[in-house]
Amino acid sequence: GAPGSLLATAGAMRAAGLLLAWALLHPAAGQQCQPSGPGGVLRFTDRHAEIRVPALHRVPSSLDPLYGLVRRCLDLIQQNPLPTELLRTALNDPGSVRTSQVVQYELGYVVCAAVALLFTVAVPVAGMCFCYCRSRRRCGGRLRAHRRSLGCRRRCLLACLSFTSLVILVSVTCAFVTSQRVKGQMEPGLGAVPSTLRTLRQHLAHVPQGVQMVVDKFEVPRKQIISDLAGLSRSVGLSIHAQLKAMTYAALADLQDRAGDLQTSLHHLQIVHRTTRALAAARAELEPALRERRRRVVALLDDPRCTSCASVLGRAQGLELGADYGKVPSVEKVLKALAGLPRSDFAEMIRQGNGTFNSIPELAVERMAQVIQDLRGDLARTAEKVQSIADGFPLPDYTRPASEALGKAEQRSQPYLREAQRFERYRWIAGTVLCSIILLILLCNVTGMALGAYGLSKREDPSDYECRGEAGAKFLLVGVGLAFLFSWLLILLVFATFLVGGNIQTLVCRNWVNQEIYKFIDTPGNLPPSMNLTRQLNLRRDSNLSSTYRECKSGAGLWEVLQLDSSYDLDEHLKTPKYTADFQKRLGDFTANLGEVRLLRSEGRQDLETFARSGVDEVDYGRFQEEMKNPVVQTSLPGLARNLEGLQKMQRNGTVAGRLAAEARALWHMQNSTVQSQEALVAKLGESVQFLARLAPHLKERVKRTLATTASVEAQLPVQAQQILRQELGCFARKELRYFAQYLNWVGQTLREDVASCQPLATALDNGRVILCDRIADPWNAFWFSLGCCTFFLIPNIIFAVRLTKHFRPIRNRLISTGSEETCPFHIPRVTALKL
Repeated sequence: GAPGSLLATAGAMRAAGLLLAWALLHPAAGQQCQPSGPGGVLRFTDRHAEIRVPALHRVPSSLDPLYGLVRRCLDLIQQNPLPTELLRTALNDPGSVRTSQVVQYELGYVVCAAVALLFTVAVPVAGMCFCYCRSRRRCGGRLRAHRRSLGCRRRCLLACLSFTSLVILVSVTCAFVTSQRVKGQMEPGLGAVPSTLRTLRQHLAHVPQGVQMVVDKFEVPRKQIISDLAGLSRSVGLSIHAQLKAMTYAALADLQDRAGDLQTSLHHLQIVHRTTRALAAARAELEPALRERRRRVVALLDDPRCTSCASVLGRAQGLELGADYGKVPSVEKVLKALAGLPRSDFAEMIRQGNGTFNSIPELAVERMAQVIQDLRGDLARTAEKVQSIADGFPLPDYTRPASEALGKAEQRSQPYLREAQRFERYRWIAGTVLCSIILLILLCNVTGMALGAYGLSKREDPSDYECRGEAGAKFLLVGVGLAFLFSWLLILLVFATFLVGGNIQTLVCRNWVNQEIYKFIDTPGNLPPSMNLTRQLNLRRDSNLSSTYRECKSGAGLWEVLQLDSSYDLDEHLKTPKYTADFQKRLGDFTANLGEVRLLRSEGRQDLETFARSGVDEVDYGRFQEEMKNPVVQTSLPGLARNLEGLQKMQRNGTVAGRLAAEARALWHMQNSTVQSQEALVAKLGESVQFLARLAPHLKERVKRTLATTASVEAQLPVQAQQILRQELGCFARKELRYFAQYLNWVGQTLREDVASCQPLATALDNGRVILCDRIADPWNAFWFSLGCCTFFLIPNIIFAVRLTKHFRPIRNRLISTGSEETCPFHIPRVTALKL
């Protein structure tokens, strides 16, 4: 029952353990390494951002529609493409440039200059004529007669003058805004030229320091690898222990089961031997007493005086001994074979084997201490090899000419930048003053129209004199006078800024955007030898500015632009095996025996072999089981005693009844004192026989399997430990090689795109276009365009103002007193009659 189920469960557990041990003794080939987590990615800080040229972009503005309108106007004025022949002649032989060529190219600007000259002359002449007419009272006087259409004409003139004033106000506002924007952009824009050139020189000069800083970043993977080396030995030991513990523990558990089988079998054999001898001796003692008791009971029941005793007589006659344990096989021979066992302490043996196996992590730390120290030395030598990248990097020799050219450009640009800044300061002052005068003219217009309209509304009769209307007319004439007085200055400022800004837009910016300038520079012979950029920048011979610009803009390295591949192969210097060969070889050559574990010593093996040969499995336990089926006494003594007690109650003869009672008591005494103790021995014998009978058929097989498993585990442990060691070291090597590869890839990318990148050169060119064209030229051109609108709209403003002054004065169709004119402000003598 219960012992059998426990044995079955234990057997199943042992079988599962042995199956797992077999699986571990035959591992699958090519075990994979554990995937590296986020910690396997190195982080390198970027310390080269300060040498970059920040890219500038055109910022969207509310004035963009105005800028676009001005550019379209300039495209109409100057429709000629880039004058390559004229520029070539001007750069190579300035004395041979013909004026006709310049005029032909600048024909649109020449026409505009003629218009400006005509305006400059015509408007002041018209102003002097107007002053002369006013002095002769022939212009700006009063209406002669009142007509019905005067109100409509007056409103029309008011509307026209208001419209021109509004246009002038909008234009002057735009002129103010764009002038201020030019001033705000000019100073940082001009300052950006030497700053950018200086930054480019610093970028080129910083290349050696940048390369050294990149090389110094080898400290990042070196620290990570040293950190990994610190835990390598214990990690390897723990991995070996974790992967082999199931196999080892299963073998130790199986060995413990066989030791338990030996101890338990010996115990049960001794019980069987002692119990059978005790049962045989007890049977010999019980036999005469049982024979005598049978004789007495049979004689009593056969007595004629015993009433109804014949029914029990047959049962009494069968009162004989049953099982004879003298006939069962003897186990004395087996006990002699097992005498003195176990000679070894299996518990201590298993404890020592378990302790030795569990000490593998500490043993790995001890055995791998030297190789880890050697690997750290390899890392130090690898750092020296990495330093050779900085020592042999040839870029400074090639960047020195470009750095010198940038320095010269910075020095030569300083005087021109100062002159440009001084001219811009004068332009801003003149523009601000003239815009303020335009605002003053607008103020006169607004004041004159307001006073005139108010005076008209208060006049009851058109011929009545009204002081406010007269003052309004005089304010308008003051505005007209200011317009005549300063219009020629306005047109001169407009033309000067137009000539500069327009040529910058059409000659430089337009051709810069479509890269016609780069094509002109790239064409041989266009530039004089002193301006040979390919030679000054040390570009390769088959390269030009356009291709260099495109390569730099795409992030190409300086060695590609400067054709350094033939003299210095960066990829060859950044190959991982060049720096990891010694490290990898030392890890590959390392071996250490970490699996020497003795699970079963020779005396223990001999004990198990003796146990298997002892003959425990040769004993006929079936004979025991058959004999135990027989009772100790054939007839049940308690049943016979109860029968006698029943007959006692039926007897009429007191003597017979007394004897029956005495015999019943004797039978009960025999049962309790002798037979019951023998039955207990039989039960004890049955337990031992049952255990031995279950163990015997599988004893030799189990012992053989245990010995084979133990021997196999002892033999395979070093082999498996070495395989796991190789696997762990291989995984560690691949992980550390990834650190080297990450670092070298980062070095290549940084040297190409950051430290030794020519992208700042392309960015500087783009920034120059943004500053000159988008941030300075656009508001500059918008300024003269807005100021020009103000200037040209002053002509209709003068006309409408002069025509409107007549409507604000009393009509001279009646006799009116003019004495009050002397008391009004802004009194100007005028004629007494106006010829219409």
